[in-house]
Amino acid sequence: MKNHPAFQHTDHRPWPLPETNWRWQQQWNDLVFVHWEVDPNWLRSRIPEGLEIDLHDGKAWLGIVPFSMKGVTLRKLPAPGFLCDFPEINLRTYVKRDGKQGVWFFSLDITQWTAVWIARTFFHLPYYKAQIATQNQGNQIEYHFRRNPLEFHASYTPETRVQPEKDSFENWATERYCLYSDNKKGDLFRAEIHHRQWPLQAASIEVHTNTMLNHWPVGCMHPSVLYSKTIDVVVYPLEKI
Repeated sequence: MKNHPAFQHTDHRPWPLPETNWRWQQQWNDLVFVHWEVDPNWLRSRIPEGLEIDLHDGKAWLGIVPFSMKGVTLRKLPAPGFLCDFPEINLRTYVKRDGKQGVWFFSLDITQWTAVWIARTFFHLPYYKAQIATQNQGNQIEYHFRRNPLEFHASYTPETRVQPEKDSFENWATERYCLYSDNKKGDLFRAEIHHRQWPLQAASIEVHTNTMLNHWPVGCMHPSVLYSKTIDVVVYPLEKI
């Protein structure tokens, strides 16, 4: 059960592994975490009542996370690249319930129609089909997403290693082992995930275009931009809470 590379390390988790079997596997590559402060009172009306907005030092944050997915498939099934490898970008914030800090997604964009249908059907997540182009130029990653009128075009470069302190923003924004979603009837769900502790680097970023936040009351961008080269992930079945 636990021979997947994601299980090489487990003692960093904030709560124990689920007792059920994991169902999905994937690898995330060339991630960058970029955050903007957002008014928590405005955010409250956009989060289900059953979830608490998770704050850091009294502030709420929106994150834009572009990356590339590889080998997205059900457990024990093959993962052909033409179907299972694709870029993704998500817009997210941070919530918690029953002491489990997790992620709430406002949008997730990919280039694969089949994966959009699967995620919407089985995880009740707001996935969309979009145009995304990525290019690695030496140590720099260029990422260009468009789903009219939304666009995010940025170039980012990993720099020095980061070892976040337990109470740091860097640890708070990344070390999360579940996601939350809801369906049209208002039922609330949680899916547990597992991976090793994030291998993080500081990153420099140049945002050429960003219309993803045009209708959000955001403040300043957080000065800490984080990058991770690669991480293996398993996802457990969605459970109603």
